[in-house]
Amino acid sequence: MASARESRKVVLRDLVIFQTKLVIDGVKGLALAQLAIVAAAVDILFPGREPGRYFYRVLRWSERFDLWLNLYGPAAAADAAADGLFGASRAGADTLLGKLEAWVRGEERAREAA
Repeated sequence: MASARESRKVVLRDLVIFQTKLVIDGVKGLALAQLAIVAAAVDILFPGREPGRYFYRVLRWSERFDLWLNLYGPAAAADAAADGLFGASRAGADTLLGKLEAWVRGEERAREAA
């Protein structure tokens, strides 16, 4: 069982991770709003064989980015309690948290966990 001091560190670390991810998500939202308008305008003004090809490409990119960012995913994992958000992620996974965990814990531990 983790000590109270270790538990506070885990919560603080996870707060910083969550806030960072929220900022990244916010910046993505601002950029995506503009990009979607431009892509839709191009699709409307210059229709091609595929209606909405640029607009839907932007949406697919946004979905992949959301999966990578995985903003709320770790909160749903039941085993996250002891080690916080890192308890729910795999080191080196293809998500922001997985990459961050690999960096924080070191590449050697990441390879062992995988």
